[in-house]
Amino acid sequence: MKSHDSLIRLRKFEVDERRQKVADLEMMIDDFRNMARDLDRQVEVEQQRAGTSDVNDCRYPLWAKDAIVRRERIIESVRELEEKLDAARDELASSFEELKKVEKVGERETARVLEARDREERDELDEIAASRHHRRA
Repeated sequence: MKSHDSLIRLRKFEVDERRQKVADLEMMIDDFRNMARDLDRQVEVEQQRAGTSDVNDCRYPLWAKDAIVRRERIIESVRELEEKLDAARDELASSFEELKKVEKVGERETARVLEARDREERDELDEIAASRHHRRA
């Protein structure tokens, strides 16, 4: 039983770790998306100040060009993180399934132990009743 309890604790720990990894990745993705939106807004402001949105125009702000490159890198990072997130979710689902399997085995084992105890108690009571019956007879 103790080894089984340890296995359940281990599986729960794995599930918790993987849940945290999923949450961390989701938070990073949200942060990166917010950063990309902020860069978009800043580029728009710079374009309005410069009076052009044509990247090839000599009046186009150099800072805006750099911000566009940064935003593209961030968007690429988001794509990579989304792939990692999908993998992390698959790992979490797998860990959760393993935990449920181990818990079910534990429940069956516990039920067998309780059934064996009940059987032993019935046998003892039957033995007591039989010995009393023989003494009276």
